[in-house]
Amino acid sequence: MFDPHSIPADPTAVNALAGRGFDYRQVDPADESAMQAWVQAETRGFHHARPEAPELRRALQVARQRNVRGVYDLSAQDAHMPVATVDGWPSGLSVPGGRSVDAWAVSGVTVSPTHRRRGIARALLEAQLRYAKSAGAALAMLTATEATIYGRFGFSPAASAATVHVDRRRVHWIGPESPGRVEFVEPADLIGKAPAIARRAVARTPGEIDRWPGLLERHLGLVDPSSAESRAIRVARYDDAAGQAQGFVAFRVVRRPDLPGAVECDLFVAASDDAERALWRFLVEQDFVTEIRVRLRSVDEPLPWLLEDPRAVSLHDVGDHLWLRIIDPVAALSAREYGGTGTLTLEVTDPLGHAAGTFVLDVAGDGRAEVRPAEVATDAASGQFRSGRRSRPQAAHGLRLDARELASIYLGGTRPSVLARAGRIAELAPGSLALADRLFHAPRTPHLSIWF
Repeated sequence: MFDPHSIPADPTAVNALAGRGFDYRQVDPADESAMQAWVQAETRGFHHARPEAPELRRALQVARQRNVRGVYDLSAQDAHMPVATVDGWPSGLSVPGGRSVDAWAVSGVTVSPTHRRRGIARALLEAQLRYAKSAGAALAMLTATEATIYGRFGFSPAASAATVHVDRRRVHWIGPESPGRVEFVEPADLIGKAPAIARRAVARTPGEIDRWPGLLERHLGLVDPSSAESRAIRVARYDDAAGQAQGFVAFRVVRRPDLPGAVECDLFVAASDDAERALWRFLVEQDFVTEIRVRLRSVDEPLPWLLEDPRAVSLHDVGDHLWLRIIDPVAALSAREYGGTGTLTLEVTDPLGHAAGTFVLDVAGDGRAEVRPAEVATDAASGQFRSGRRSRPQAAHGLRLDARELASIYLGGTRPSVLARAGRIAELAPGSLALADRLFHAPRTPHLSIWF
C-alpha cells in the first residue's frame, strides 16, 4: 500500500514560495496542534462553521490518512495557522468496463483571502501533479467549487451531477416490482455492511472513487449521533431475494409543524439495478411529503421511466462535478474498456508537459486497448506499428487535442465530436471523430455521488 506521507515536499514549490516569503511544508500527522490549525484553516477557507469536537476529531482522523500540506506566513499574527491548505492521497477511480485506475485525489484546496494573487494556488496545484506522478497515478482528480481555477492546470470536467426533484403528488409507480425488500435500519447496525455495499456500487459506475474511512459514518450521522442533525437521519436498506444487502439510503424529512414536508437525501448507494429501483420507489412513495430531493445524482437517471408521469421528475443544479487531469496517457487509456474496435492516433498537447505526446490507441474486439507512444510503437524502417497482438500501418484516423479535452472524453461523459464542434478537438482525417465517439462511448453515464 502506497504511503502518501512518504512523498517529500516538492522542492519547486518550496523554493517558489520561499522566494515570496512563505514556508511550504507537510504537516506532521503526529503534531496535534499543527493538524488542528490546518483543519481550522481548511474549514475557514470553505466558509464552514468552526467544527464541534466530534467533527474536529473526525476531520483529524481523515487528514492523518492523507498527504497534508500547508503554506505559512511567518510574519503573520498567527504564524501557526496556514494561509493556504491542500491535501492529496492515492485512490481508485472507476472506469468503463467495471475496472479501476490508479488516481491521485486532490482536496482541501484553500487560499486565505488575505493572501490572494501571490502564486500560492499555482504552487500548490502544480506540486500536487508532481506528487501524483511520484505516486504512479495515471491521473489526478478533484471536485471543484469554482469552475475557472483548475483548467489552467490541465483539469477538465469529466462527469456531471444534478439534484433530482420529484413532485410527490404526481408519482404513480409503473416500474417493475423488486424481488427483495426495503426496511428501516439503525445507522449503527448498518455501518458494518455499508463499506462492502459501497465498494460494489462504486465498481459499477464510471466516475465513482474509493470511499475513505469515516465518510460513511459522517453521512449516516455516526460522527455525533446525539446531535439534532444526526437524530433526524433515517436509514433504509435493500436486501435482495437471497437476503444479501445490496443498497441503502440515508435521508431526512424537513417540514414545518403540521405541514407536509420534503425528503432530502444525500446518500444513495445501490449495488444493483434492483436495489436502485427499490430505493427510488421507497423514497418517492413517502406519505405526508410534497417533494423528494436527492443530491449528486446522475444526469441520466432511470427514474422518469419508472413513473407514469415522467414530468414529476426534474433536474436542478446540473453541472460539472468530477474533474480529471491526465498524468500518464498510456496507463489511463489502457485501464478502461472501449465501445468499439479500431485504431486511433491521439496527438496530445500539454503546456505543463505531463501528458504531451502522440499515442496510438488500438482497440480489439474484447474492448481492451493496447496503447503506446507513437515513437515507441513505430518501426523506423518499415513505418509499421509493432504490437504484441498485431502489426498494422500507422492509423489513418487521428485527433489533435489538449490534455484537458482528453480528460473530458476519458470516462465517456463528453463525446469527442461535441468538443470538435466547440473547436476544442481537431480531426486529422475524415471519420476520426465518428470512430472516437464509438471508442470512448461508455454503456453507463459517468457519475460521482460524493464531494471530496
